Amino acid sequence: MPLYQVQRNEMSKYRIGSAYDVHRLEEGNGFVIGGEYITCEFKTIAHSDGDVVYHALSEAIFGSLALGDLGKYFPPSDPSFKDMNSERILEFAKAKLEEKGYKISNVDVSIILERPKLKDHIDDMRKNVARVLDIDLDDVSIKAGTNEKLDSLGESRGVGAFASV
Repeated sequence: MPLYQVQRNEMSKYRIGSAYDVHRLEEGNGFVIGGEYITCEFKTIAHSDGDVVYHALSEAIFGSLALGDLGKYFPPSDPSFKDMNSERILEFAKAKLEEKGYKISNVDVSIILERPKLKDHIDDMRKNVARVLDIDLDDVSIKAGTNEKLDSLGESRGVGAFASV
């Protein structure tokens, strides 16, 4: 067997995925992020509940398995997904991961949001992610930052999240 095949088989035990999700914000009374409802002056414009943390994590899982993107499984043109709880999306991604014989070692999420401030909600978001993915709380990192008032996210016209698994 050629050497590169042995190396490929050894390396294929570990898969890494990363993804980004963004949703526009408009005037409202709150939105869901990381499985937490945040009461504030905004709401997300989305087909589902617009949880950018769960969407980015789900797509990172799909990416780690080379299974495509979120729209492949949950197209916004499908009315059955309207206002869907994004926890179902993350549970579906986890099931795909398990079908392929993998498990998550750790996740890292960065949220970009000018306001509201999320520091008081980060621990609950981490607990939600750990629960849905059935991993230890110590294996879930969630950070929130701003875009320093630059572009649409910095102007509070949107919320974004980067995720790695």
